[in-house]
Amino acid sequence: MAVTAHLALMLVFLLAIGAFAGLIAGMLGVGGGIVLVPAFFYAFSTLGYDSPQLMQICLATSLATIIVTSVRSVSAHNRKGAVDWGVLKSWAPGIALGAVAGVLVATGLKTAVLQGIFGVMGMVVGLYLGLGRASWQLASQMPGPMGRALLSPVVGFLSVLMGIGGGSFGVPVMTLCAVPIHRAVATASGFGVVIAVPAVVGFLFADIAPEGRPPFTVGAVNLVALVVILVVSLQTTTWGVKLAHAMNPGPLKRFFGAFLTLVALNMLRKAAGV
Repeated sequence: MAVTAHLALMLVFLLAIGAFAGLIAGMLGVGGGIVLVPAFFYAFSTLGYDSPQLMQICLATSLATIIVTSVRSVSAHNRKGAVDWGVLKSWAPGIALGAVAGVLVATGLKTAVLQGIFGVMGMVVGLYLGLGRASWQLASQMPGPMGRALLSPVVGFLSVLMGIGGGSFGVPVMTLCAVPIHRAVATASGFGVVIAVPAVVGFLFADIAPEGRPPFTVGAVNLVALVVILVVSLQTTTWGVKLAHAMNPGPLKRFFGAFLTLVALNMLRKAAGV
C-alpha cells in the first residue's frame, strides 16, 4: 500500500512538472527540458533507480517529449505568423549535425559528468534569463553563412547534452542579433524539433545496461515518463503560446531565471557527490 501511495505521489509530481514545463516552453521558448531533466532525475532516483546511465535516460526522455511539444508550439506560433522560416531552414542542418554529435558524446559520459554539464550550462541560461535585457544586442542582424556554420552545431550539441529544445540557446542568439523576442521564441520552437528528432533516434539505439533503469525503457527513452508528461504538456504548451502573445513575459522570465539557477546549483551539488 505504501509503495502504491509513493508511486501515486510521484505520478502527481510528474504531472505537475509536465504542466509547468509545457507552459514555460510555449511562453518563454526556453524548452521544457530545462525543467524535465532535473525532474526526471529526482523522480527516478527517488523511486530507487540507480542506473549509472540515469542522466542519459533523463536527457533522452526529455528530448522525446520535446518532439511533440515543439511541433505543437511551432504550429501555434506559425498560425500567428511569428515563425521566421528563413532562419529556421538555414540553421536546421547545422543544428541537426550538432545534435547527432551530442548523442555520440552523451552516451559515453558518466552521469556525474552530465550533471556537471547541465549544472554549468543551466546557470548560464538562468543568469541570462534573470539578468538579461531586451536592449542587449551584439549585431544588427543574424550571422551570415560563416557565423551560422559555427554557431548552429553548437546550439544543437549543447542542447542535447542538456536534454533541452533549442530555445534556451536559440532565443538568446536571435535576440542578441536584433530579432524581436516573439519572433525569436516562435522560431526557436522549431529548433526544438530539429534537435530532438535525430537525438531521440540515436538514443533509442543507445546501449543502456538493464540494471537499475526504470521499467519500460527503450534504449535510453523511458516510455512511462514520456506518456505522463505529454498528457499535460501538450495542452499547457498551447496555453503558454497564447500567454506569450498576450502579455509581457519579463517578470516571469526573471523569476524563472532565479529558479533555474537554484536547480542548476543543486545539480552541481549532486555531480560533486555532496
